[in-house]
Amino acid sequence: MDFSFTAEQQAIRAAIEKICARFPDDYWLAKDKAGGFPHDFHKAFAQDGWLGIAMPQTYGGAGLGITEAAVMMQAVSESGAGLSGASALHMNIFGLNPVVVFGTDEQKKRMLPPLIAGED
Repeated sequence: MDFSFTAEQQAIRAAIEKICARFPDDYWLAKDKAGGFPHDFHKAFAQDGWLGIAMPQTYGGAGLGITEAAVMMQAVSESGAGLSGASALHMNIFGLNPVVVFGTDEQKKRMLPPLIAGED
């Protein structure tokens, strides 16, 4: 079995690494000391459409899968963002997967677009 990244997964990693590079270690040190939520980090991912990586395209997502979302989160965790950055994004990426899979159309219309846009 080949566990190497596909070309698409490598492109995801590269794009995520580029975003994470805009938030150096001193940014994360300040956030850790203050205990604040990294709103600008979260906003950068929302603006670039990454909060919807595993959400259906119908609702504004990328329509990719959980594997691609895990690749994204691994890249975030490996950057200076570490667990603080991953935790800031985790709920948006994985939290509403039950709604994506089992939710009604009304629930999806109400919950997914604002989450993907970083508004909720």
